[in-house]
Amino acid sequence: MTARAPAVVADALTRVFGDFVAVDHVSFAVAKGEVFGFLGPNGAGKTTTIKMLSGLLQPTSGRASVAGFDVGTQTEAIKRNIGYMSQLFSLYSDLTVLENIAFFSGLYGLPRASRIERRDWVLEVAGLENQAKRLTGELSLGFKQRLALGCAVLHQPPILFLDEPTSGVDPLARRRFWELIHTLTLSGTTVFVSTHYMEEAEYCDRLALMNRGKLIALDTPAKIRGRMPDTLLELQTDDGPRAVEALQGLPTILETALYGRAVHIAVRDESAARVEIESRLIERGLVLRKRSR
Repeated sequence: MTARAPAVVADALTRVFGDFVAVDHVSFAVAKGEVFGFLGPNGAGKTTTIKMLSGLLQPTSGRASVAGFDVGTQTEAIKRNIGYMSQLFSLYSDLTVLENIAFFSGLYGLPRASRIERRDWVLEVAGLENQAKRLTGELSLGFKQRLALGCAVLHQPPILFLDEPTSGVDPLARRRFWELIHTLTLSGTTVFVSTHYMEEAEYCDRLALMNRGKLIALDTPAKIRGRMPDTLLELQTDDGPRAVEALQGLPTILETALYGRAVHIAVRDESAARVEIESRLIERGLVLRKRSR
């Protein structure tokens, strides 16, 4: 079987902001038609990497290509060949659904002959046929999410970048969104998605696990899951960043990281760790609700 040619290649890709290394010599390749996931806590370097690959941010060093174009010298060509969607959705709340679709059709230079067909496709996949004239700001988060995805692929790009696209949406909307993503992959679209949801990572063909700017694992979800500790606790607190700081150095904890609004904690001994964690957070005045993943 002939291997698929890479859609995205990164070679020692690095981005530095002053004294802070946001992305540290990251290397990987993404095959055409693959669903490639970037998993990691807040601040791991996922968004910075995606911005470099999508032509929004120049690398400090290293090389990368997207759809065969160099990220250092051919950013405009890259932008024409990708779709990009962030957790902010890039929609205009004071425009109607139809007006948003028309705006992005013009932005992507969609031929006028195909605009009606693509408009109707977006309305169908987003489930907005009966709400086309409604203000986008009045839509539920799930509808906004599907509309934003539809607008991002109006021009049928071969590569789609999704930067934490399901942040804040409910599990049902998230599942429907992923059904739509896999529909796109059937036509050969390559999907590059960042997430901090462990269960969402299972939808990917392969995962790149990032932490503190470094690529620490690259494999299928099943193999990466097999390397993880037996117990992973999830905390919901009133102040996640303070909780992460408070738990540093506890002997029963292997690693602590902020994933969205939750704190994930890898532990050696669950019963002992629960006692230490609760004691430390109470000592620091942090309110918590905890559950095992």
